[in-house]
Amino acid sequence: MGRVLAIDYGQKRVGLAVTDELRMIAVSLATVHSKDVITFLKDYVAREKVDCFVVGYPLTMQNQLSESARFTEPFVKQLQKTFPGIPVERIDERFTSKMASAAILQSGAKKKDRQNKGLVDKVSAVIILQSYLEMKSFQM
Repeated sequence: MGRVLAIDYGQKRVGLAVTDELRMIAVSLATVHSKDVITFLKDYVAREKVDCFVVGYPLTMQNQLSESARFTEPFVKQLQKTFPGIPVERIDERFTSKMASAAILQSGAKKKDRQNKGLVDKVSAVIILQSYLEMKSFQM
């Protein structure tokens, strides 16, 4: 069984998280600059079997696409073109950054670490992935 890789796509940075091979645990993988994410994913997929990409879907409170969707959608199209054999699923990413910041604060991280936006992006990707795994477990 291959891994599931979650992507919290942003204009500047992309947070990445991945499951273990049994798809039980979501762990942070990296934060990469948005211009480098496809290259990073090509290298990762060459080393590890990835069965699915999960991309955070930016929605508003009214279930409409948010302003940031104009950046996410072209990325999803590029992802599908680059990796045609790997399905791409989307999952609601509302509040993941706030949840990530709260989790970092609760962990007792130092102020400098709490202000690290790359860390917030990685933790957001973990939250997206964990939500996806929980959703899939209820569908079984």
